[in-house]
Amino acid sequence: MNRTPLRRAAAPAAAALSLALVAAACGNSDDDGGGGDGASNLTGSLNISGSSTVEPISSLVAEEFSADNPDLKIAVDGPGTGDGFELFCQGQTDISDASRQIEPEEAAACKKAGIDYVELAIGFDGITVMTNPNNDDVECLSFADLYALTGPESEGFENWSDAQSLASELGSATEFPDETLDLTGPGAESGTYDSFIELALTDIAEAQGLPENQLETTRPDYQSSADDNTIITNIEASDYSLGWVGYAYAEQAGDSVKELEVSAEPNGECIVPSDDTIANGSYPLSRTLYIYVNKAKAQENEAVSAYVDFYLSDLDTWVTETNYVPLPDDQVEETTSAWSSFNGS
Repeated sequence: MNRTPLRRAAAPAAAALSLALVAAACGNSDDDGGGGDGASNLTGSLNISGSSTVEPISSLVAEEFSADNPDLKIAVDGPGTGDGFELFCQGQTDISDASRQIEPEEAAACKKAGIDYVELAIGFDGITVMTNPNNDDVECLSFADLYALTGPESEGFENWSDAQSLASELGSATEFPDETLDLTGPGAESGTYDSFIELALTDIAEAQGLPENQLETTRPDYQSSADDNTIITNIEASDYSLGWVGYAYAEQAGDSVKELEVSAEPNGECIVPSDDTIANGSYPLSRTLYIYVNKAKAQENEAVSAYVDFYLSDLDTWVTETNYVPLPDDQVEETTSAWSSFNGS
């Protein structure tokens, strides 16, 4: 698939991405940078943190917004959705990027701190399961297979074939290779980690009768990283690797990784992740991406509301240019209406 290269910060795990210098390099409002109308000549600062999956989208918007606002200091960081919500609910950030919806305990923390917010859906992602291109033995994995390989009952499995008995018990006819399983993926701070568990593992864990503390977790013994590019590198390094990242990162990796088809049911229909299958929800690991905006800070700081206005003015462009999947028109309308209802625009 020929797509625009993913725009991403060079050091994704850094504390913050300052775009002041980028803004100066971009020039002024005479440049054709894309996007819609936005305020100009703003000063002060804008702090955005959260999902590493959403980070490239928000960074691109910030880069283009800075072209008209070279004196505005914008920081975009991607430590993970969970870490981002922790900062957001402490009042340390203006906007929180999220690859899942806010969880009840996180919402309670925001409420306790007196932080009210607007939830805005911005696009779609499909968690993409990958292996090395040299792995010719695996083409499709069901949720049962993923549970047998990555779930809490698979701790200690060193070879793919170690998961064979558990997968068969769950109704799968997939034959795993007798090769070393080099497992890599996001850590617990990541929304991608949470979404993968929610979509692929939790229902099976509940059916297996696992205790409460194992229903929302993976096996702990794998190479975890908050940096999606590190996960890609780990996939490239081993012929029989297995891991998962957001769709954009897998697409950007191109032929250096092998994207696997996924079926929700054992021996079910295998679906490849693509723009179409993610948008229509037929890809079983599809999910919605969000930004959360602190209402008080949007009212106090003109830069916050102007940035969100700019973000939503050309939402499809930002999402597409960073290799994610845009919302359909009706859902774009829901997002813009939600923001307009608060912002009075």
